[in-house]
Amino acid sequence: MLTYQRPYVFLIKVTLFALIISALPLPEIVLDIAPFWLLLFFAYWLTHFTTQGKFFLALLLGVLIDVLYGDILGQNALALILSSAFINNIKQSFVVSNITTQQVYIFAASSIYLGLLLLVHGLSTQDFSFNIYLLFKPFLSALLWPVVQLLFSKLKH
Repeated sequence: MLTYQRPYVFLIKVTLFALIISALPLPEIVLDIAPFWLLLFFAYWLTHFTTQGKFFLALLLGVLIDVLYGDILGQNALALILSSAFINNIKQSFVVSNITTQQVYIFAASSIYLGLLLLVHGLSTQDFSFNIYLLFKPFLSALLWPVVQLLFSKLKH
């Protein structure tokens, strides 16, 4: 595991990058299949840095995503916290695994994230129309994991 002098500065940088990517005006179908950018970036940060307050940071970042999308306050925070707890529990295995196994772990974390979002929307009174393209989010997150990992490993040095 490589060390970085200021892990919180790196987190702020990748969070701003994730928020910018998430706020881009794209066609509806692209937005429906877009990966969970903040989850991918936060998973990288979780697995490469050892810091305190991981879940509190996940709460803050999730609330930022809720505000950005205008979603039910706390739904992305809950999804990011539980997905981060999964990544944190398998961190030792994640770090030493090959890229394909890491993609399976990212797929599982993204599926947890999507499942919680769908559960919250299903239980709320907010109008929600299910789109089959939403099911591609975990697949695309897993497919883009090697790119994210390569990009951030280059930026970290």
